[in-house]
Amino acid sequence: MRYFLDVAYDGTRFHGWQTQPNALTVQEVLDDAISKVFRVPQVESIGSGRTDTGVHAGQQWVHVDLPKVFTPEEIVYKLNRLLPPDIAVRQAKQVGPEAHTRFDAISRTYEYHITLEKNPFLVRHAYFLSRRPNVEQMNLAAQALLELEDFTTFSKVKGDTKHYRCTINQAFWLEEDNRLVFTIQANRFLRGMVRLIVGTLLDVGKGKLSVHRFREIIERQDRSLSSGAAPSEGLFLHRVDYPEGYFDQQQALYNQEAHRLQALSNQEG
Repeated sequence: MRYFLDVAYDGTRFHGWQTQPNALTVQEVLDDAISKVFRVPQVESIGSGRTDTGVHAGQQWVHVDLPKVFTPEEIVYKLNRLLPPDIAVRQAKQVGPEAHTRFDAISRTYEYHITLEKNPFLVRHAYFLSRRPNVEQMNLAAQALLELEDFTTFSKVKGDTKHYRCTINQAFWLEEDNRLVFTIQANRFLRGMVRLIVGTLLDVGKGKLSVHRFREIIERQDRSLSSGAAPSEGLFLHRVDYPEGYFDQQQALYNQEAHRLQALSNQEG
């Protein structure tokens, strides 16, 4: 049976989401917990997206196949008992056998957090800037993100990306109480894209780039023109969205699959 898990984590001590050799990752720790709790020898969880080293997630949907029917409450309770304090399963959903956290998602929203005052309680969760950038200019520049679709400029060279087109629906900065938050939503993101965008927008805010130049950098489709990536500690995968009514439909498919397997079991018995 297939389940979606809504997972949140502090990425500080992890080398990103995806399992890799000789490095501690969120996926590795989660899969190990699933294997032990539900007695599954090999677990291959699939995340709705990848996060890099040090990046956090308020919502990372993960799907996993388990050998029998479990209630969402059972899954959440049992996993949270074993998972470390910096990883939590917030909810679980019963879904159909073909449901896919990555391919079925229609948008992802990231937030980048900046603090304008030195705060020891935010050192792992916000990038500290000693001087306020020009937020108004950064918001003007960010409008170009909504009007263009090829973001080669904000992509890393390595990877198996087939194209660099993304549809960005939201991109804006908000300021409140010595905090800046950049919100960006798109149908897909390239590897390292958000941190490169933030780093380049901050150069606009510092007066190093004009609003016109920011747009020109994107249109040139030249990776060498982007500024350096903003530090990882300020970045959060904030939310992953699915089509309207998606989970209701998936619950119905889950119920059908559960009834089918029960009928087969009764026949064999």
